[in-house]
Amino acid sequence: MHTARFGSFMLLLSAALSLLVTGSHAQTLAELAVYDGSDRTARLIAGAKKEGSLQFYTTIPPEYLRPIIDEFEKKYGVKVDVWRARSEAVLQRVMAEAKGGRWTVDVVESISPPMEALYREKLTQQVRSPEHKNLIDGVLPAHREWAPTLIFIFVQAYNTIKVKKEDLPKSYEDLLDPKWKGKLSIEASDHEWFYSVARDMDAKRGEGSGTRFFRDLVANGLSTRVGHPLLTTLVASGEVPLALTVYQYSPEQLKKKGAPIDWFAIEPAVAISDGMAVMKKAPHPHAALLFYDYLLGEEGNRQIAKLGYAPTNRQLESPLSRLRVKVLNASTLLDESTKSNALFDDIIIKRTIK
Repeated sequence: MHTARFGSFMLLLSAALSLLVTGSHAQTLAELAVYDGSDRTARLIAGAKKEGSLQFYTTIPPEYLRPIIDEFEKKYGVKVDVWRARSEAVLQRVMAEAKGGRWTVDVVESISPPMEALYREKLTQQVRSPEHKNLIDGVLPAHREWAPTLIFIFVQAYNTIKVKKEDLPKSYEDLLDPKWKGKLSIEASDHEWFYSVARDMDAKRGEGSGTRFFRDLVANGLSTRVGHPLLTTLVASGEVPLALTVYQYSPEQLKKKGAPIDWFAIEPAVAISDGMAVMKKAPHPHAALLFYDYLLGEEGNRQIAKLGYAPTNRQLESPLSRLRVKVLNASTLLDESTKSNALFDDIIIKRTIK
C-alpha cells in the first residue's frame, strides 16, 4: 500500500516539475526579445515552427523582397505573409490597426522616420539581438525598438549617351551652369535630401545660402518625377539626362542589364537608413524575432547586399566604404519633417516644370 502511494506521489511530483519546466520556457514577447541565452535561436526556431507563419508589412518592392523571403522560408519552414506599400501607407495602416485594437502584423519595415514614429507611439518592442554587435557604427538607435537593415544612399545618375563623364558636376554649384538648363530632375518626395543639402550650404556659406541655391536651380529648369524607379528609368531612356536623387542600387542594376546609365555622387552623399521593428503585440513572437535576427545577421543581410542595397552588417562589403556618406538621424528627420516638407513644397514642388 505504502509503495503504491509513494509511486503515485512520485508521478504527481514528476508532472508538477514538468509543468514548472514547461512554464519557465513559455516566455512572453518582452522576455524573448531581450533573452540572450545560448539557446536563444533554438527557442525561437522551435516556437516559430509551432506558430507556422508571420505577417510582414514592408516597403521593399516584391521583386527585391522575394529572394530574401524565399531563403528564410526554406531555412526555417516558416511562411512570411507580406503586405507591401509605400512608407506613408505602411505607417497609416499600422497606426489605424493599433487604434482599432487589431494586432495582425508581426514585423514592420520602412524608411527610418516612420519607424521612429511607431516607436514614439509605443507600438514597437525593444529587442536585444545578438546581431546588433555586428551593425555598422552609429546606425542603431539607443532605444533598440527598431534596427536598420540597409542604407539608402542618394546619388546622382546620368544617361551616358546624353552626358559625358568628363562634364559631370563636381559640386552642387556646378549644376547652375546654363548647360544643365532643362536637363535636371529630382524625385518629388525627397525633402530629406533637399533639407540636408540646404542646411550644409547654410553652415558653410551663411544662413539662406541653401534656399537661394535651390531657387536658382529651379529657375534653371529643374523638373520633378514621382517615384525613384520611374526617375531612374527616365535617365536610362534619355528623357532625363541627369537625376539628382536616385538610390545607388537602382542605376547599378540597370547598368548591369546594358542600359546607358551610370551614377556618381557629390560628396558627402546623403543617406537614410531603412528600419525594421517587431511590434509590441506581435501575434507570432517567436517567428517575428527569428525573422528580425535573420535579416540583421550576415546570412539575411547578404541577401539584401546581393540586390545592390548597402547592408548594415559590418561583415559584408558595402558601397558605404567607397564614399563619404552622411547618414541622417531618424529622430531629427522626424522632428524636422514638417519644416522640411513645407520648404521643399514651397521651393521645389510649386515651381518645378513637371
